[in-house]
Amino acid sequence: MNTQTSLISGSEILLRALLAEGVECVFGYPGGSVLYIYDAMHGNSDFRHLLTRHEQGAIHAADGYARSTGKIGVCLATSGPGATNLVTGIATAYMDSVPLVVVTGNVATDLIGSDAFQEADIIGITQPVTKHNFFVRNVEDLAGTIREAFHIAGTGRKGPVLIDIPKDVSAALTGFSSEEYVRAGENSLHSKAVTPNTDTLEQPLERLADALRQAERPLILCGGGVISSGASEALDELVRLTGIPVTTTLLGLGGYTGDSALWLGMPGMHGTVAANHALIHCDLLLSVGARFDDRVTMKLDSFAQKATIAHIDIDAAEIGKLVPTAIRLPGDAQEVLERLNRKLLNEPSTGGALCSMELSGRTKHDGWVAKLSALKFDYPLRYDDPGTTLKPQYVIEMLSRTTEGEAIITTDVGQHQMWTAQFYRWKRPRSLITSGGLGTMGFGFPAAIGAQIGNPGQLVISVNGDGGMQMCAQELAVCAIHRIPVKIVVLNNGTLGMIRQWQELIYSRRYSHIDLSGSPDFVKLAEAYGVPAGRAADKAEAERQWRIAMETDGPYLIDFVVSKDELVFPMVPQGSGLPDMILGTSGEAKYDG
Repeated sequence: MNTQTSLISGSEILLRALLAEGVECVFGYPGGSVLYIYDAMHGNSDFRHLLTRHEQGAIHAADGYARSTGKIGVCLATSGPGATNLVTGIATAYMDSVPLVVVTGNVATDLIGSDAFQEADIIGITQPVTKHNFFVRNVEDLAGTIREAFHIAGTGRKGPVLIDIPKDVSAALTGFSSEEYVRAGENSLHSKAVTPNTDTLEQPLERLADALRQAERPLILCGGGVISSGASEALDELVRLTGIPVTTTLLGLGGYTGDSALWLGMPGMHGTVAANHALIHCDLLLSVGARFDDRVTMKLDSFAQKATIAHIDIDAAEIGKLVPTAIRLPGDAQEVLERLNRKLLNEPSTGGALCSMELSGRTKHDGWVAKLSALKFDYPLRYDDPGTTLKPQYVIEMLSRTTEGEAIITTDVGQHQMWTAQFYRWKRPRSLITSGGLGTMGFGFPAAIGAQIGNPGQLVISVNGDGGMQMCAQELAVCAIHRIPVKIVVLNNGTLGMIRQWQELIYSRRYSHIDLSGSPDFVKLAEAYGVPAGRAADKAEAERQWRIAMETDGPYLIDFVVSKDELVFPMVPQGSGLPDMILGTSGEAKYDG
C-alpha cells in the first residue's frame, strides 16, 4: 500500500483500509447511497466483493465467515431498507459475540433528519444490538473510525460494530497514507481497557485450584467463549490434568472433543441425561465462556443448586448475572486456563499436589465419573429406527460418519439444529456454525457460503429445515455462479417442526399455522438456479445421494424427505427444571435421577 499521503475519496479510503485490515472478502449489495463506494471497487483487482441476493444473505455470510475463521467479517449495504435488512443479522452476531464490521451508506449529511428518500436512522435502530456504532460526518475522520471499528469488534468480548457513511462523505476528498492509518485510533478511548485486568486473578485462581483439588463431583461447562478465545487446547490440558468431565453448550460444541470418554454431550433443553444429571448434582461447576443462557439452565431454582460455581468470562458483567458465583474470574478464557494449569502443575496447596488421572491414575471423583459414564451408557441419544424408513437423525449420523467429524457444519434453527447438535460428533473448534442466542431462521445457508469463502479447502455442509431454507434460498444463485462447493442438506418434513413439537407436547396437539404444504420442489428450485440436486426418502437413496454430493465438484442440494411426526428428545419443557427431562419418543417417559 502506498505510504505517501495522497488526496483520495472517502470511498477509496474505505477500500484501502479494509485491505490494510486483511479483509479477504466483503459481502454486500449496492444501492444509491453506496454507489461511490461501488464505483471505487470497479477495476480494483485487489478487492474481493461477493454480491449476495439479499442484504440478510450478506450479513449472515459475513457472520459464517467470521465464526469459521476467527477473523472479522465485513458486509456492506446501502441506506434505508438496505441497512434495515441487516438488523436481524446484526442482532444474531451480537447475541453470539461474533466480530463483524458492518458498513452502511446513508443519505448526504445535509439531508439527515429530513425524511429523505431511503433515509433511516440506522445508528438509533442498531444501538441495542451493536457493540458500538459510528456515524461519520467528516471524511477526515473516516480512516480513524474504520481502524477503531476493527479494534472494538475484535477485542474483549467480540461483537458487531456498525459504520454509517453518508453519501457525500464517501465522495469527499482528503489526505491518506498507510502510516497515518496504522496510527489512527491508537489513542482512542475505545482502545483502552477492553480486557479485564488479569493482575487481580491470583487470589481467585488459588481458590479455584483448591476447589478443584477438593471437589468430589466437579464439572466443566464449556461455552462459546472457549472457541472465540482459542482456549480449546488449554481446556484439553485442564481435563487431562484433573480428569473432570465436560459438557459443552450449543455454541461450545467442538470446544472440547466429542471423542473423549469425559465428554457428556450438550446440556439443557435438548441435552443428554448425563450432562443434565451432572449439572443437577455437581458440587463444583467451572463455567468457561458460557453465559448461563436459559436454554442451558432452564428453571434456575433447579440448576446446580449443590455446586460452588466458578465462572471464567471475558465480560465481567456476565459473572454473577444469573447464578450465584463464588469464584469470579474475569478474563480471556485461554489466558485464565493457561494460568490455572500452571498453578495446578507447579503450585500445589499444602494439602499436596493435584491428583489427576494422568498423574496418579485415581481421583477423588472416580465414583462421579463412573456414575456419569453409566448414565451415558444407559441413556444414550436414540431414536426409533424402523428399517428402511429415513429418519432425520440417521441423516445427521450419516454426515458425521462419512466426514469423520471433520466438516464445517452450518445449521438453520429448529429441530434439525438440535439433531445436528446431538448426532454429529464434534471434534474441533469452529466446526459448528449456528445461531444460538437469537435463533435466526434463514441463517444457515448464507452462513455456509461465508464459511466456504473463508475455508476454501474444507468441506462445508449446510443443514436446513424446509422452513428456514426458503428464507434465504435466493443465495443458491451465488453458489451456482461462483461454484461455491457447499453441500446443501434440506431435512424436509413439510412443517415448522419445532413449533409443531411444542404444540404437540405442551399445547395439547392444537396445531396452529405450522403446515408448510405448498413449499417448492427443492430439487427443481435448486436446478432453476443452476445447482444440481437430488432427493431421498429412504436410507439407501440417502446414502447414494450423499455419495453423489461428495463427488460433485461444486454445490449440490439434497432434499431428504422425512416424517413430520419425529420429535427431538430429550426435552425439558419451557418453564421446567433440568430434572423434568422428557426422554421417550412417546413424550411420557421422564428422567427420575
